[in-house]
Amino acid sequence: MAQAEVETVLRCYPQIYFACHKRHVRDPKTQEVLSGHQASVLDHLDDVQPTSLFDLARHMGVTASTMSLTMDRLVRAGYVVRERSAEDRRRLDLKLTAAGLRIKKQQKVLEPELVAAVLEHLDERKRRQALRGLELLAEASREMIASGDLQRFLKRGAA
Repeated sequence: MAQAEVETVLRCYPQIYFACHKRHVRDPKTQEVLSGHQASVLDHLDDVQPTSLFDLARHMGVTASTMSLTMDRLVRAGYVVRERSAEDRRRLDLKLTAAGLRIKKQQKVLEPELVAAVLEHLDERKRRQALRGLELLAEASREMIASGDLQRFLKRGAA
């Protein structure tokens, strides 16, 4: 594979994301507005399986103290519960509340109206080509995950 192909994806994906990403998420029940970052953090949590604060911070590329500040806000808003781990009392475990799960289920990374506006800038032929290309990348991504290649790659420390 040519490095230019990788560079094309690295150049284009952020442009699409910047134009179309959801900047705020509104809780349909309380009407409270969460930032895109807060909604992204909720996306990484579960209502059953706890995640440690340290692991979440490392995964999201921030310090534990920065993640702790974000968690303070999400806990106060009732979206996350923070408890000491039963196995290691030094560790803080995070789990979604019912309200946090509600946000996670309705959360979309991209704003549908913005995606539609971008697609309107393409004629029908280019739109079909663009969508087919995205479908192929998504298919390859699913295959990589299903085959276990993603986990093997991540364990090598390459990501």
